Amino acid sequence: MRTDELDYHFDPTLIAMTPASPRDAARLMLVDRASGDITHHFVRDLPRFLHANDTLVVNSTSVQRARLSLVRHAEEARPRLETEGLLLERTLQKYWQALIRQSKRCSQGDRFHLRGSTGQETGDSILLLARLGDRWIVQVDSIVDEQAALDRSGLTPLPPYILNARKDNAITVTDQEDREQYETVYADRTQRHSVAAPTAGLHFTPQLLEAFAQKGIERAEVLLHVGTGTFKPIETDSLDEHPMHSERLVIPTETLHALETAVQEPRRRRIAVGTTAVRAIESIPPDWTSRDGAYRGETRLLIQPGYSFRHTDALLTNFHLPRSTLLALVGAFIGMKLLKEAYAIAVAERYRFYSYGDAMLCV
Repeated sequence: MRTDELDYHFDPTLIAMTPASPRDAARLMLVDRASGDITHHFVRDLPRFLHANDTLVVNSTSVQRARLSLVRHAEEARPRLETEGLLLERTLQKYWQALIRQSKRCSQGDRFHLRGSTGQETGDSILLLARLGDRWIVQVDSIVDEQAALDRSGLTPLPPYILNARKDNAITVTDQEDREQYETVYADRTQRHSVAAPTAGLHFTPQLLEAFAQKGIERAEVLLHVGTGTFKPIETDSLDEHPMHSERLVIPTETLHALETAVQEPRRRRIAVGTTAVRAIESIPPDWTSRDGAYRGETRLLIQPGYSFRHTDALLTNFHLPRSTLLALVGAFIGMKLLKEAYAIAVAERYRFYSYGDAMLCV
């Protein structure tokens, strides 16, 4: 499809800078694919629209404290430099690929000291080992273990559009608040490998999860570690030409069996919570759900209109950026005509957009 088909009129004042409180107070647009009906509710109303024996497929990845506030001390001919970094993915133990602002002013062997949320140096640092295109290979150094260092010295990797909107509107939110809010309540903290949250799941509360359980709605977990590529805009004229990013995933045996059961029982719907959950389950090789043992791999799956979904019967998702692969995925699921209608209504009704924004349930 042409990339310009993923454009829509948008009002920047609709970017959500903080989440709804409580989380399930976010608005919910219900989109019926069969009838084309669009109605308005709240996330807390979800149990009304889900059935006993439905399976919610959630991404239980956790968000790494991957945004870094950095300072290089002045040494001989090397002037002091204050900048920012973003850890992208681990390569080997203690080694990461990272983006560093003002990278041209950096050299191999530079040591940058980390500053925590208060702006004070913490005693942790990173060492620049080698350039890799526009990235650096870095090592995290600390007197404690690496994860403890990042928990202490790293900052929440919020998308730039949230940080920019806050700056433009003079809104201050502490990093501690973002740490709590930019994480699902079911996240597996031992799997802290994502640099962005699976945001559809941010709407869930423990009380809402309990309401699902009381109704007999099952929850199946997948792990897809979200990378920065999820925010990469499509810059090619055709979506087919877009270089899709790769993300690591794990589908546990229990989830594979739940998906297989749903195939055998058509009334048991598989409801993906977020586009990352969709990409995870749609990346399972054919016939793998009938095997024993977890599926582990990487996916570069780009879902666009014309795609035939194998494991997704309904989708809970946020409202996404124009010209994004996420928007193309939703368009593939509900059809581009209904997508454009739903987004026009969302703008007119002043739904809140993007990571901290409102939700859409497509059935």
